[in-house]
Amino acid sequence: MVEVDLDTPIWDQNTFSGRRKYYAWMTDPRNSLVSSGTLFQARDLIHAVRQNNIPSGTTVKDIRRAQQLYLSAFHPDTGELQNVIGRMSFQVPGGMVLIGAMITWYRGTSSVIFWQWANQSFNALVNYTNRNAASELTTSQIVTAYVSATTSALVTALGLKSLLANTRSPILQRFVPFAAVAASNAVNVPLMRQSEFAHGVTMFDEKNNKVTESRYAAVKGISQVVLSRILIAAPSMILLPVFMERIEKKAFMIKYGKYIYAPLQIGLAGLSLLVMVPIGCAIFNQRSSISIEELKIMDHHKYDEVVEKYGKNLPKTLYFNKGL
Repeated sequence: MVEVDLDTPIWDQNTFSGRRKYYAWMTDPRNSLVSSGTLFQARDLIHAVRQNNIPSGTTVKDIRRAQQLYLSAFHPDTGELQNVIGRMSFQVPGGMVLIGAMITWYRGTSSVIFWQWANQSFNALVNYTNRNAASELTTSQIVTAYVSATTSALVTALGLKSLLANTRSPILQRFVPFAAVAASNAVNVPLMRQSEFAHGVTMFDEKNNKVTESRYAAVKGISQVVLSRILIAAPSMILLPVFMERIEKKAFMIKYGKYIYAPLQIGLAGLSLLVMVPIGCAIFNQRSSISIEELKIMDHHKYDEVVEKYGKNLPKTLYFNKGL
């Protein structure tokens, strides 16, 4: 009989290299093209494996492929099928179009407004899809997060665009979209997950038993996600403008630029994201942790409750899903 331990990672998640390989596998853009029917078949096979009821003829390769699809498409907390646009496997096709468009059409006010709005709509959906689902959000909180993030992006983009309009260095204007994206990420992610700040995220012990909730863990996890998201976008939004500034005066760009300028930037943004999405996700372990002593920082009453409950068996480390 085929034996596969689904709970033991294929790659060591305590190392950056192991996490990068895992996320390259899990966020493979091709996973976003798989039909819902195939995804549910993968889910059913994973459930069958866990129940030790593996269908005859199933191979290890079949199980690993089902695991890849399951992890790429179903939420780790709820087990629900995620919307395709919000999945991390859609970051490359979705992000490349938006980033390419933002750094291509950054001069016109109407273009800035439209593409920043489109990008924040995409980010809001990604942030909601990959939240820690143990903390519920109301409709009003979702709307507030969306409006606030979009407003911050537009204020930053239009403000810097106006400030740099007469600068002698045109390259600085090319960095405006990145500044807007970084600022809006710092608003969008925390607001979309604001209930975690208010109520804390669920903490587990080493054996995955629920222990308590922690607001400090929420701050840590959300901060890590913000940094990861900015890192993912940084190379394509910082290096590409410099590259394009240097080649746009070349003879072939002068001749064919109006035809290839946008496709070239979108394609290069895609290549950058293909590399950076796994790296950005791998910077921090998704199964994040805090020490039991760190509960005292923002959740002293929770610490007292845990001490009273566990006594001498007090767990030294608590774990939680930080989201992506």
